[in-house]
Amino acid sequence: MSIELIYEDDWLVAVNKEPGLLVHRSWLDRHETRFAMQLTRDAVGCHVFPVHRLDRPTSGVLLFAKNAEVARTLTEAFGSRAISKTYLAVVRGYLEGEGRLDYALTRELDDIADKFADADKPPQDAITHWQGLAKVELPFAVSKKHPTSRYSLMQLSPETGRKHQLRRHMAHLRHPIVGDTSHGDGRHNRFFREQYQCDRLMLHAAGLHLSHPVTGKPLSITAATDQHWQRLATEFGWSL
Repeated sequence: MSIELIYEDDWLVAVNKEPGLLVHRSWLDRHETRFAMQLTRDAVGCHVFPVHRLDRPTSGVLLFAKNAEVARTLTEAFGSRAISKTYLAVVRGYLEGEGRLDYALTRELDDIADKFADADKPPQDAITHWQGLAKVELPFAVSKKHPTSRYSLMQLSPETGRKHQLRRHMAHLRHPIVGDTSHGDGRHNRFFREQYQCDRLMLHAAGLHLSHPVTGKPLSITAATDQHWQRLATEFGWSL
């Protein structure tokens, strides 16, 4: 069992997390035995500290610190929005141009992990910048209303870090992310599974851009897409 290292120095390590991998042990799945934190620790030979999170079905850049002091600095940088994040997503329908969605989100609770959380907490501000990169029209009637089906390749940049923010924001725009079983469109998810053998959430954390917490120098970390992305890009004529 291994994990892909994409950046390492004396203070930081970043990995390209595969979809389906939990960041660390969680009550969400007590039977899981593989975790990004443990795999990263084993790969670099020292303890690592998580400084942000990726949803389990999301792939891409996941950053860890190698000591507690750097971890605190990075956690504060994420909290103050000093670190920018770039994602790729495949969504239902055509969404062209670019825009900024400022749409507050109510807190989304898990039955187990958030058992004692305040369910009445007011909505939190949530801001996402989006840009259409490419589109495709396929000769398949996934919906009975249309003889063809349309999809868009998007670049998404969350300004805030709310739970499931990108998935919920794209659903709010009526362009849910393909493979999203919580906020997406089951017909299109099933179509991608059956037609393209793609059974994952099509959301990938492509890049992190920050000032190094120790040297202060600009640092950009990017993560390559997996075989599902590459296969779809070839099929649709998209450049990733």
